[in-house]
Amino acid sequence: MKPRYEIRSRVRERRLVAGLTQEDLAEQIGVSRQTVVSIEKGNYTPSVALALRLARVLATTVEELFELEPGDADD
Repeated sequence: MKPRYEIRSRVRERRLVAGLTQEDLAEQIGVSRQTVVSIEKGNYTPSVALALRLARVLATTVEELFELEPGDADD
């Protein structure tokens, strides 16, 4: 059985450090506020292009924003 992985998002923490609202961030990266909410909650994994835009706006790297963690295996 292949191991499952989950992606942990640090977007919310970095957004708050940058002093941005969800709406501000959404506008700067070209998505809806709901998309930012979903990314922050871990309900949506952004595309590589979107992850790169997030990193650029938040002055960090994709690796700092997202971390791959082992998740629960399917039973």
